[in-house]
Amino acid sequence: MRILLLHNYYQQEGGEDTVVANECELLVSHKNDVKLFSVSNYEIKDFFKKLKTAWKSPYSTEAKFKIATEIAHYQPDVVHMHNFFPILTPSIYDSCRESNVPVVQTLHNFRTICPNALLMREGKLCEKCVKSTPYHSVIHGCYRNSRIGTLALAHMVNYHRSRNTWATKVDRFIALTNFAKNKFIEAGFPEHKITVKPNFYKEKVKGLAKSPSPRNGALFVGRLSPEKGVPTLLRAWHGLAIPLRIAGAGPLLSMVQASDNLLVTYTGRLDADVVSIEMGKAAFLVMPSEWYEGFPMVLVEAFAHGLPVIASRLGSLAEIVEDGMTGLHFKPGNAENLAAKVRWAVEHPEEMQRMGENARREYELKYTGDVNYRQLMEIYEGVVEEKREGGRHA
Repeated sequence: MRILLLHNYYQQEGGEDTVVANECELLVSHKNDVKLFSVSNYEIKDFFKKLKTAWKSPYSTEAKFKIATEIAHYQPDVVHMHNFFPILTPSIYDSCRESNVPVVQTLHNFRTICPNALLMREGKLCEKCVKSTPYHSVIHGCYRNSRIGTLALAHMVNYHRSRNTWATKVDRFIALTNFAKNKFIEAGFPEHKITVKPNFYKEKVKGLAKSPSPRNGALFVGRLSPEKGVPTLLRAWHGLAIPLRIAGAGPLLSMVQASDNLLVTYTGRLDADVVSIEMGKAAFLVMPSEWYEGFPMVLVEAFAHGLPVIASRLGSLAEIVEDGMTGLHFKPGNAENLAAKVRWAVEHPEEMQRMGENARREYELKYTGDVNYRQLMEIYEGVVEEKREGGRHA
């Protein structure tokens, strides 16, 4: 297949960028002809460019022309859009339609229904924009505490909702979990156009490596921010006699560094190889998120390492981590409940080892590159065939 991948990089590298790189490499490794067309938010340097980008966020004729030109030159069988915000915009769907090329859109976050993409407001879950007008968000400045920035995004969401863009201009959506799929259906997305396909972990060493010493301690890997549950994590560790290693960076870095708990160690932000080593040493991973995670790469990576996960009983995390089978659930934002689950984990090492083995089996069943490739190609082949059949009946 000839596959054109489209992606708008943020200024700060994130999980979406890793997914794009992994899927691109996966497709190429199976002898597909793949081209990645990308733009970066680093292009938005001065105030006037920011203003222009915000104004064009609902629809950019410039981006539409660029992608139409790319399609004409490359002649892809399918276009796969990952992130269109803010430079590419949903205008690229028209480029695909006018060229009669099917388009697939991965829903990495909730940007298409929520201006800040998180379904959160002032540190709390908020779903007002799912079914109601997105202009609620402007009052609260949900996007980066900016009413002007939020207004631009609310307009983008409302513009395409009112024009039925999601139902008529995208051939297939990829949701990362059933939980996310249901949220998009609530927001009016057509159920028959949404396929669930999770992310995958590109394993470097086949099979689960045996640690030279017994696994010990807890591990947190992620952005140090409120929605990731960092304050809850630190509160839970008061009185716990188990080591905790925290890896990452973010706005709550000073809070982590200021912790006077001698059992809490801050490692800084680690590269992938070092994270893998840490996962091989830890007894379990802790994911205390207080927002609707998409499909965190760190979670599937933990499963690949046979590492059970203590996770918030919330959204996609509660779906991916099966309580008592691949890890434990605790009440979101409840430090006491998290501490209780950590104590149970320490007191029941054999049960936690069994959960880790289950997690590894879950990885092999659902989250390897081979499994993901089959799912991805089924989606591509499906939309190509639908487009072909539509042409025959036109």
